[in-house]
Parts: sequence; structure tokens; C-alpha cells
Amino acid sequence: MSERYVTLAEVRDLLQEEHEKRELHTSQKAAMEHAKTVCALPIETAKKLAEEAGTINGVTEYTAVKIADLLPQYPEDVRAIFSKERLTIDPKTIDQIIEVVSKYL
Repeated sequence: MSERYVTLAEVRDLLQEEHEKRELHTSQKAAMEHAKTVCALPIETAKKLAEEAGTINGVTEYTAVKIADLLPQYPEDVRAIFSKERLTIDPKTIDQIIEVVSKYL
């Protein structure tokens, strides 16, 4: 079994599908409601955004998914996403990320 990061849009849709089949646990219901509330993009759009963000130098699969989930529009938002990474993100990369996100809003 391989592991991969998934966007909130994917979580929302997966939990919704599962909810239609059976009763979800309390934590699963909470996760589904959170994803419904927070996630603004359809699943295909979120995947495309994560893929495009992943092509930017220095953006890992994890940070690409976070970008798709959080839709950063300001440099401070981008820096917050990268705050746990062990690299310094340059202003050019920040601008590229904001540009990519703006295409999907």
C-alpha cells in the first residue's frame, strides 16, 4: 500500500462517499464537516492546483497539497506554509506560488 498526501477536497469527497454507504464515526463526521466548511475548490481543481504548485522549485508534494488546501494569496500566507520546512523560500518562489493560486480562485 502506497501513501500519498491528499487535499481537503479529496478528503471531503471520500468521506461523503463513505457516509452514503455507512454511518461514520464521530471523528470522521467532524472531519467531513470541517472539509466541507473549509474547502473551496472542487476535487479536480484542487488536484490540478497541487500538481502545478508541485512543479515550482522547492515545493514538495506536502507543501503543494497545503497550497491547494489553504490557497495563499499573500507572501505571509506562503511563508506560513513553509515555516516547518528546512529551507528559506525566496521572494521569486513566493510570487510564483501566489500566481499559480490566483489562476484557480
